[in-house]
Amino acid sequence: MAAMPIAPSNGIELCYETFGEPDDPTMLLVMGLGSQMIHWPDDFCAALAARGYQVVRFDNRDMGESTWFDGGGVAGVQTAIGGGDVGVPYLLSDMADDAIGLLDHLGTDRAHVLGVSMGGMIAQTIAIRHPARVASLASVMSTTGDPNVGTPTSEAMSALMAPPAATREAYQDAVVHHAHVWGSPGLFDEERLRETAARAWDRGYNPAGTARQVLAILSSGSRSAELAGLSIPTLVIHGTADTLVQPSGGERTAEVIPDAKLLVIDGMGHDVPPPLWPQIIDAVAGHASEHT
Repeated sequence: MAAMPIAPSNGIELCYETFGEPDDPTMLLVMGLGSQMIHWPDDFCAALAARGYQVVRFDNRDMGESTWFDGGGVAGVQTAIGGGDVGVPYLLSDMADDAIGLLDHLGTDRAHVLGVSMGGMIAQTIAIRHPARVASLASVMSTTGDPNVGTPTSEAMSALMAPPAATREAYQDAVVHHAHVWGSPGLFDEERLRETAARAWDRGYNPAGTARQVLAILSSGSRSAELAGLSIPTLVIHGTADTLVQPSGGERTAEVIPDAKLLVIDGMGHDVPPPLWPQIIDAVAGHASEHT
C-alpha cells in the first residue's frame, strides 16, 4: 500500500488523505478521541465526495501516522479529573491550529468543517479561532466543554478509563465492548469494527496519545461564550442513545451557537454506523451546499 501524504503543519507533521476532485469545495473531517483518520471509513468519505466535495481526512496529533508527543498519561488524567493541576503538552486550540495548517498546505482558503466527538470540539475551536476559514460547521455527538452537559454515564466512563489493550486482539475486543456500551444499539457491525481496529493497531495505536488528548479536552474549558459569538452556519447532530457524550451536550451546542440547526437522530449512539450514513450524509452535504 502506498504511503499516505504528510503535511507540515503548526510545527508538526500530519498524515492525511483526500477524496474527490481538488476543484470542488473542501470538506475537512476531524476525528475524535483516540481515533485515526481511517475511522472515517473510505466508503463514507467517497459518498461525501460524490456529493461534490473534496473530502480531507487526517490523523490528529498523537494518533496514527501523525506526530506523536511525549509526557502525560493516564495518571495525569486521573489527577485532572480530580481537579488537580497537571502539565499538558497541548490544548484543543493547538489541534485546531493543526487543522488550519493542513488547509494552508492544501492551498484551501475556506472549508466546510465536520467534526465528531472530540473532533467536534476541535471543529468548534477552529470556528472560534479562524472564523474566516470556515464556510460551514457541523458538530456531531460533541459538546461545548461545559461540565454540566454531555457527561458520560458511569458505565461509559468506566469503559473509557479502562487500562489500554496490550495486544492486537485485545484491542479488537475492547472496541467491540465499547460499541456495546456507547454505540448505536443494533446498528453497528462487529466484524467491521474488528477489521478497522486491526488496521488502527497496525497503523499506530497510541494509548498514551489518547490520554494526552483527554488532558487537552479537560484543560481547554468551556467554549460556550465564544460559540455564542459565532456567525458561521452550524449544524449540530446528536443521537438519543449516546452514553459517552449524552444528548445534553449537543443540545447545549445548538442552544449557544446563534441560528444553529439541531438534528436529533433516534437510536444513534456515540458512533456513525453504516445504516445511518444516508441520513447523516444528506444532512451534512445539504447543510454545506447551502453555504458553499
